Amino acid sequence: MTIVPVTSADLDAAEVSWFAALCSDDYQFLGIPDGDLRSSWEHCSTIVKTAEEQGFRNILCPSSYQVGQDTLSFVAGCAPITNRINMLAAVRCGEMQPIMLARTIATLDHMLKGRLTVNIISSDFPGEKADSAYRYQRSREVVEILKQAWTQDEINYQGKVYNFSSLTTDPARPYQTGGPLLYFGGYSPDALELCGQHCDVYLMWPEKKEELAGRMQAVNAVAERYGRTLDYGLRVHMIVRDTEQEARDYADYIVSKLDDDYGRAIRERALDAGSLGVSHQAKNREIADQYGYIEPNLWTGVGRARSGCGAALVGSTDQVMSKIEEYQKMGIRAFIFSGYPHLDEARHFGRRVLPNLKTCSLPHAYGRVPAEIPATPLGTGDRR
Repeated sequence: MTIVPVTSADLDAAEVSWFAALCSDDYQFLGIPDGDLRSSWEHCSTIVKTAEEQGFRNILCPSSYQVGQDTLSFVAGCAPITNRINMLAAVRCGEMQPIMLARTIATLDHMLKGRLTVNIISSDFPGEKADSAYRYQRSREVVEILKQAWTQDEINYQGKVYNFSSLTTDPARPYQTGGPLLYFGGYSPDALELCGQHCDVYLMWPEKKEELAGRMQAVNAVAERYGRTLDYGLRVHMIVRDTEQEARDYADYIVSKLDDDYGRAIRERALDAGSLGVSHQAKNREIADQYGYIEPNLWTGVGRARSGCGAALVGSTDQVMSKIEEYQKMGIRAFIFSGYPHLDEARHFGRRVLPNLKTCSLPHAYGRVPAEIPATPLGTGDRR
């Protein structure tokens, strides 16, 4: 398996992140809504604070039109209640006028003193059905306008979607020189082109290792054409226990009440339900064994009740550690984990696995170190 080069020093350290269930994606039993776990400021901000206490370096704050809370408002609310953890805010390109989005992100970056990262998303809007090429063109233009706003005194941009001339940007400069790191996921040629040219971290959903390696090689080839090198990330659910049997038993437990028709309805309500990435997650379930595993310790059962990331690492502490080490050897340096319920599983992972990992926050492409932040209580990597 070819190992893809990564960008920076501390190659033995990883950015280990958790997930804030803003989109009402928190259950004890998958597909069974639980009032105490529904998306709310109180519940989701507790997930963020718990993740910081456990030593996670970043936390993904997702976005949905159908359910949950507004992502950027939530991230703003988390600024004064956290002081170490980074915030990975999901931004749907085109949802907000790009110059106003540039100002909003810059403001958030100042509120967080450089702890902001951004997950760039290309998706349809409610009532819209756009082809992939258009959606990624729109996202490309948004990203290019953001970078102008964050690095220049004036925006001059002529695109297929947006056109601006001689617009001043003061005071839209972010806290981080050049703006926050951009995380991005997508499988189509248009997606890879956008990521390879403009983004910093290529995010993948769980698949067999050879599939992941192929995706890394494909986007790396694009990045090389632009003289760039990317970092690589994996978004995957987590069930870790003292023994493999305990972990497998818990995996069976959380799907024990799932109605497959209702699970299908949950998947299909998402605006990205027809995307290429989602189709690959569905394919994983089709090729899995009778217990839902597509390779050792990689279980596809989560995807029966959610769109998007549809598999979990399931195993003992040693097995999960070994799996993470295998991914790191491939060149993956950013991990976004989650579990059901999110608070409980953050503590399981934080107690069993995190103390054994050297962690870091990914360095900024422009080489800027944000303001000094207290060291994380767990892990040994330095914040960069």
